[in-house]
Amino acid sequence: MTNDDGKVALITGASRGLGLALARALSTDGWKLVIDARGADSLEAARQELAENTTVLAIPGDVADPRHRGALAGAARSLGGLDVVVNNASLLGPSPLPHLLDYPIGSLEAVYRVNVVAPLAILQAVQGLLKPDARVINVTSDAGVEAYEGWGGYGSSKSALEQISAVLAAERPSLKVYWVDPGDMRTAMQQAAFPGEDISDRAPPEESIPGFLRLLAGDLPSGRYAAREPAIEPSIPEFGISR
Repeated sequence: MTNDDGKVALITGASRGLGLALARALSTDGWKLVIDARGADSLEAARQELAENTTVLAIPGDVADPRHRGALAGAARSLGGLDVVVNNASLLGPSPLPHLLDYPIGSLEAVYRVNVVAPLAILQAVQGLLKPDARVINVTSDAGVEAYEGWGGYGSSKSALEQISAVLAAERPSLKVYWVDPGDMRTAMQQAAFPGEDISDRAPPEESIPGFLRLLAGDLPSGRYAAREPAIEPSIPEFGISR
């Protein structure tokens, strides 16, 4: 998927894990990148690595902060607009994972601000910068569709993100809107969800990247996808409103 047109992608949460793996893949194809993360030092390390291949604007900050979202939009504007927005930044919440009746409500609100409100707010901030045939990828989880003990906070936030994605796809058919489950991965977030456990059996984030690239390179309809399925197929291939 060589980028011959100077395409630009905004990827949140790109200092490690899935976000960094996707940024690496796009950088080797010459995509210009706007990336962010909460940790300034790790983000700068990622920027230096990626800048060996392409133009990278790295903006440290929290996606829940409106000023930070404005800075991301400004960076995208300086690169001429956006072909892709990847809402990858997520907040797990308390660790170990608490049951819902013990879940601190303040922590739940923080999870929703990052996992639900921020992705939509970012899209609102950059909507005037989206190029024709732009793609939106909202990174979700199987915890958004399955009921796992302890995952009520994070999982319900991903359920809300999936519904926002589906409604956006119905409202904006000119956009390709994908909500993508990358599968269990060997990441810092997965380790925080299972403190003290051996997660070496989980796949590295790089194994999910081919599925994301197929969505960016192809012409698949908006819908929910599992990145590591052998053949990328949407779970929800079309949208309608029943009354």
